[in-house]
Amino acid sequence: MGYLNSVLSASSQVHADDSPVTGGGHSQNGKFSYGYASSPGKRSSMEDFYETRIDGVEGEIVGLFGVFDGLSLSLSLSLSLHNMLLIVQSNIDNVLTVVSGHGGARAAEYVKQNLFSNLISHPKFISDTKSAIADAYTHTDSEFLKSENNQNRDAGSTASTAILVGNRLLVANVGDSRAVICRGGNAIAVSRDHKPDQTDERQRIEDAGGFVMWAGTWRVGGVLAVSRAFGDRLLKQYVVADPEIQEEKIDSSLEFLILASDGLWDVVTNEEAVDMTKPIQDPEEAAKRLMLEAYHRGSADNITCVVVRFLANQGGSSRTSASA
Repeated sequence: MGYLNSVLSASSQVHADDSPVTGGGHSQNGKFSYGYASSPGKRSSMEDFYETRIDGVEGEIVGLFGVFDGLSLSLSLSLSLHNMLLIVQSNIDNVLTVVSGHGGARAAEYVKQNLFSNLISHPKFISDTKSAIADAYTHTDSEFLKSENNQNRDAGSTASTAILVGNRLLVANVGDSRAVICRGGNAIAVSRDHKPDQTDERQRIEDAGGFVMWAGTWRVGGVLAVSRAFGDRLLKQYVVADPEIQEEKIDSSLEFLILASDGLWDVVTNEEAVDMTKPIQDPEEAAKRLMLEAYHRGSADNITCVVVRFLANQGGSSRTSASA
């Protein structure tokens, strides 16, 4: 394990003077190349993080890619959280810990630094990758919450990750960052945004004793606009970190993958993102193109994009499966 780490983004993710960070690389076996671009955009703070990592596990070269978007609860929303916590008989003292700030960056950085290490050290990473991913997500969430005991602010993060193992692509998602592939020239979403107004998500939240209400958009307890996330301990009973996992076969029809935070998807459709990426063979340039397009279209959020191009695809039919 660990014989190849081509990109150490954990130590190199720096936004000097709000300038974009870009980079890329390729796998040692020539099967894929990747690029990333990340910018605070029009925001004064940066709560997006990304990870691009190539490693060796049990003789397999694996690619691990992720986009993590921090979530922080503002002071203006704390009254809604207060009311919700009173309804579910939580302690009023906890409400006072919710203040404006950038707690989301803390959560996103923690997930970036720990999720993939927890995953590749899982004893079933190769033999049962899906269960290893699910375990790594829940374990990372649990460990982050333990580390937050002495913090005065609530913090959370989305995660959209892609794991390349052999001829398999496994995408796992929590929150509203998104993964889209281009297969046979078509844009296909391989994750779904976790929003509180979705029928199954709303039912799960209500079954756990919570509620969903309109506050500019649909929110858990009128506070949080995503229904799944890492962290967010004051809402943890309702906002879970259980990933939905989609598996795709890497074959000759699979061209590339886009992972991005909602700073892209708020203003660019899946089809538009794929169409913009198609003619650009360099994935770093493609990621930059997507980031700049989102910025020029008026995205009000941080913008982070990762593009993975599949170079040595194998023949065969594509098979897709999903699990929650």
